[in-house]
Amino acid sequence: MPTIRNVRACQPVDQNSPDDWRTSIGQILVAIDTDNGLTGFGVGGGGRAGLHVIDTVLKDLLIGRPVETVEDHWKNLSNAILPFGPEGIATMALSGLDLALWDIRGKLANQPIATLLNSEVNLAQPIPIYQTVWENVPEDVAQGNCSVKLHLGESTSKGLSTSKLVDQLVKKVERAREAIGPNRKLMVDAWMKWDLETTLRFAAQAEPYRLEWIEEPLPLNDRDGYATLSRECPIPIAGGEHVFTANQFQSIIEHRLQTILQPDVCWVGGLTELVKIYEMAKQPGFRVIPHRGAELWSLHAIAALSEQPLAESGRPWMSWVGGQPKVTQGTIQLLKRPGLGVDIDESLFSAKTTIQL
Repeated sequence: MPTIRNVRACQPVDQNSPDDWRTSIGQILVAIDTDNGLTGFGVGGGGRAGLHVIDTVLKDLLIGRPVETVEDHWKNLSNAILPFGPEGIATMALSGLDLALWDIRGKLANQPIATLLNSEVNLAQPIPIYQTVWENVPEDVAQGNCSVKLHLGESTSKGLSTSKLVDQLVKKVERAREAIGPNRKLMVDAWMKWDLETTLRFAAQAEPYRLEWIEEPLPLNDRDGYATLSRECPIPIAGGEHVFTANQFQSIIEHRLQTILQPDVCWVGGLTELVKIYEMAKQPGFRVIPHRGAELWSLHAIAALSEQPLAESGRPWMSWVGGQPKVTQGTIQLLKRPGLGVDIDESLFSAKTTIQL
């Protein structure tokens, strides 16, 4: 069994990277090198803090160890971050390491990760995607044929009455439905900016537009509010991109706080945790639709484990991740490449535009 020789990490910054937390905290690149010449790549999060966690706590738990069962490494790494919290930046950093280990696992087997997850997976089967847009549907998206998620930015803190705010929100949904037509799927994302009253009023008024789900309408810690929505809201509630580890998803499932589960594989703890979440969600009434699922980091799990595959558009500013399949007529299809199938330019780990370990 090959041994881990080195662990490297950096924070690539593309010229089109957004000037906010999505760049400064949301992404890091990880490489794990073995003594037989293989390198596995993963993307995690945590920014400079994530790099620090890897450098000072996690990498020494891997270097010199055999590339054994990935799940065993996950347990050791997870135990190491318990003293300073298994939620947030530390788990985001761990996610990149876990994905890199899975990449090595696939390369050792000379198989795509999707095939390792499900030997009967059909890699030639196109996976439908949905495009996330902000406020309005751009003309090119309106003329396409993919599903659309409308990111609604209005907050209950704007000072508008609930009635006026809901009217504005529903008007945008109406315009979006008109733009994409009656047959394409439409969803909305509130990004934790609404309250319970706003959400229920919005759901009642927006029901004629046949929304697939309302995503993260309430702050994450408003469990009572989500419990009320699960009982009273006529539109399914989605969420989970800011939830860490499968254990937290277990609580969401047990209390049916959300039925559309959207873990982000680059933040939740990696592919090891995403596989657990798929297993937890096999009971009736739940569906796993990973955040940014069209990226290769999640796409293998979607192809292998989803009964109704659907992938969200990825981060367009991460052009430094090569090997990403093209979207064609509203679908994406995995290529038959070993591991995760990503191509990474090694110069990123020494480039001046990156922050390194």
